Amino acid sequence: MAARQHLTEEVTAWRPRVPGVTEVFHAHFTEYAYPMHVHDAWTLLIVDDGAVRYDLERHEHGTPGDTVSLLPPHVPHNGSPATADGFRKRVVYLDETLLGDELIGAAVDGPDLRDPLLRRRVGRLHASLARPGDELEAESRLTLIGERLRGLLRPRLVAAPRPPDPVLAGALRELLDERVGEGLALDEAARLLHAHPAHLVRAFSGAYGIAPHQYLMSRRVGRARRLLLDGVPPGETATVTGFYDQAHLTRHFKKLVGVTPGRYGAARAEPRTGSGAGPRPTCRTAQGGSAGRR
Repeated sequence: MAARQHLTEEVTAWRPRVPGVTEVFHAHFTEYAYPMHVHDAWTLLIVDDGAVRYDLERHEHGTPGDTVSLLPPHVPHNGSPATADGFRKRVVYLDETLLGDELIGAAVDGPDLRDPLLRRRVGRLHASLARPGDELEAESRLTLIGERLRGLLRPRLVAAPRPPDPVLAGALRELLDERVGEGLALDEAARLLHAHPAHLVRAFSGAYGIAPHQYLMSRRVGRARRLLLDGVPPGETATVTGFYDQAHLTRHFKKLVGVTPGRYGAARAEPRTGSGAGPRPTCRTAQGGSAGRR
């Protein structure tokens, strides 16, 4: 991830390991104005502070904070601050596999989408894209965003909701169980199970009440707990259980268990020998003295 700061400009850009995403771009500009230009990817834009004014196909548009803007590829547009303090924006550039060319006209006619659900989903996508190791979560969020965008751009062609598919959900769970350590990309799961990625996510969430990425992280944390109780250090535990690094393990472990892996491992207990004996704490007490080996 690269970042630079210069006067009133702040820019951060990176390319995550998520299929369909060509670039993530975060920026704060107070005076800079983009000239007319084009992209070879779909531009999915949200503004956190201020607003952007831009021209697309000779029509002026704006991006207040509750709006998601979708600019199609190969269509000229510009951009400039619409407020005195400029704007702070987050952009994800999507290759042309997520949305078909047939939607370009609809996006040109109405690029600014006021949809609270879509706005929340895009914000959460950016959060997951910024966390190495959470690629499956980002893929899951992106595929639902794509489905939402297609529904908004083709309201007359939206298909009726599909019924629950427990067989497909079970097949995906088996795949995830087999790949707890190495992980599983959503597009690979879709190819293996011959299903659309969005249908996969919905089928799994509907059957088990949890998204595929949440299930995978739960399984990894479960394995991590067992290793920590066996005395394996957190750094080694992170590697063995498929986390990106120790920080990645710590973030998800604390979310699910309530304490960090280090504290969890330090507080493990060993059974005493003898009848009626309960577990013996192994962490050091306030009075001093070690109650057991670490």
